[in-house]
Amino acid sequence: MFNYKGLEITRFCHDSFLVKGGSINIYFDPFKLHGDEPKADYIFISHEHFDHFSPDDIHKVIKDSTVLFMNEMTGDEIDGLYDNKIVIIRPGDSIDFKDLHIKGVPAYNINKFREPGKVYHPKEDKKLGFIVTFNGVKIYHTGDTDHIPEMDSLASEKIDLLFIPVSGTYVMTPAEAVEAASKIKADTSIPMHYGTIVGEKKQAEEFKEGVLKKGLKCEIV
Repeated sequence: MFNYKGLEITRFCHDSFLVKGGSINIYFDPFKLHGDEPKADYIFISHEHFDHFSPDDIHKVIKDSTVLFMNEMTGDEIDGLYDNKIVIIRPGDSIDFKDLHIKGVPAYNINKFREPGKVYHPKEDKKLGFIVTFNGVKIYHTGDTDHIPEMDSLASEKIDLLFIPVSGTYVMTPAEAVEAASKIKADTSIPMHYGTIVGEKKQAEEFKEGVLKKGLKCEIV
């Protein structure tokens, strides 16, 4: 667990996080939960792949009042699984919702291909990263993405916490993530997308070393 300006940040595995502030619990891409975690007030799902949209894990933390935020493709996958309120977010959207301010950021591949000419995460799918402002802290969970041009203008957002993938499989390599982090200039970066399915902790450590050399802060959670 990592404490940041009154928020408790827990990374479970892969891209899965709990951000806890007072009585409010926010989950990003819940995956491989144990089942004894606190119930969710909000759940953000970056895209429809099984390691990000996991109905079994959502069921472990959902309650009647839980609100789910996702893109259209994931919304189609829901197909009546939950009676909860679902908010569809598109890249470029900016909304206020109760305690939160939310911006949708594109998440896609530039140079990670499943076969020639076909990337794993196409831009046209409108998969998401989220910039979520909560209790005065601005969190950017990038989702599964490469270092995309849209990131290069985000320094003006003054992001506090950056959750960024580093495995190099389907997403940025450590070096690419360092370059992205140097453009975004978040107060603290937290590597993700390693240790489950793909990637190893050494890639998180390589990312941290690179970020520190840029004069930025990093925590491995």
